[in-house]
This record gives sequence, C-alpha cells and structure tokens, in this order.
Amino acid sequence: MAQVPAGHPEKPEGADGFKLVERMNGGHHEELSLWGLSFLDVGERDHALDIGCGGGANLSRLLQRAPQGHVTGVDYSPVSVQASRAHNQDAIAQGRCTVLDGNASSLPIPDESMDVVTAFETTYYWDLPTAFAEVARVLKPQGRFLVCNEDDGESPEALEFARLIPGMVMHTSGQLCEALRSAGLEVETTEAIPEKGHLAIVARKPGDGQRG
Repeated sequence: MAQVPAGHPEKPEGADGFKLVERMNGGHHEELSLWGLSFLDVGERDHALDIGCGGGANLSRLLQRAPQGHVTGVDYSPVSVQASRAHNQDAIAQGRCTVLDGNASSLPIPDESMDVVTAFETTYYWDLPTAFAEVARVLKPQGRFLVCNEDDGESPEALEFARLIPGMVMHTSGQLCEALRSAGLEVETTEAIPEKGHLAIVARKPGDGQRG
C-alpha cells in the first residue's frame, strides 16, 4: 500500500515540511526535473516563473538556463518560500531571483510578463481551469509552459497514493492537454516514460511575441 510522506506535499508545514522540501531538491525529484527541463526552450535573457517552487532547486536550474534573465518562484507554503529563498539567496541578493507568497489560482504576477512558466509535481493540487487561465494571463505571447509530473494518472499505485492525500487529484495527459487548450494554450510536446509514469507537457501561448 502507498505510504503518505511526513509533511503534506501540497502545503509543507513545520519540521516535517522542511524535511520534505529538502528532499524535493534532490534524488528522484532532481532526475525528474532535469528530464522535464530537457524539453523546454529557455533563453538566456528570459523571465521565468516556477509555480509551487518547493525547496527552490528548480529556481536554481532556471537561473542557470537564463543567466541574463530573471526567475520568480511562487508558493503558498511559508516553509517552501523560506526554503526557496535560502537556496537562492545569492541570486536574490543580485536581483536575479524573487520568491513570492502566492498560489496558482491567483498569481501575484503582472499580465504578459513571463517568457517561461514551469510547474513541477504540483498540478495535482490545482483547480486546472483557474490555474491554467492564470498561466495564460502571465505568459507573453509565444511564451512556453512546462508541466512535469512524476505520475501520469494512469497507474493504480499512483491513484491509490492520491486517495491518501487530501486534495490530491491525478490527471492524465489527456485531461491536462484538454485543460491547457481550454485556457487558450497550444500543446506542442507531450513526453512520457511509461514504465515510470513520468509525464512532461510543453504548451505555448499563441500570438506575436518577442523574447526576453
């Protein structure tokens, strides 16, 4: 039977929450993130947003890919915000990174300000129509959005795990793509590792746009 991790993965809190976000920065989470990012075009001057930034490791990876750009993290867990700020304190001091309190359904981000938006292992907890509409709002025309999930909503084990976590819903590739298109985004790439259940989707906001 699937085992619930210490510290709620949707909104880590307390000592267990800090341990959870620390684990999110390495191990199989790192492997998954690097795999997902391999499908995403990030320009060196891009402005990027990571929603549900957790322990902050993916902010660092985006900073590496956009050395002359800016990276923003958003999370509604105070533990995650604190951990992400600590993990990226040098980039924050240099003015290259910002970490904000906020959630996917009401992003504290200006309209059409982001070239890239990422969501790693977090759409399980989103109201997809509302959150994807927010992603479309903050993306510049021709901006890219990466959804990268460890579980594709197909395996019985993953579905059992989701039933044990309050508020967690597994979405299939088809459900995610349908919600992206309903938000006005064009699905460009769908990648999967079926034996692991990993799923990565890249969508683009249509329109005439200029990068950076």
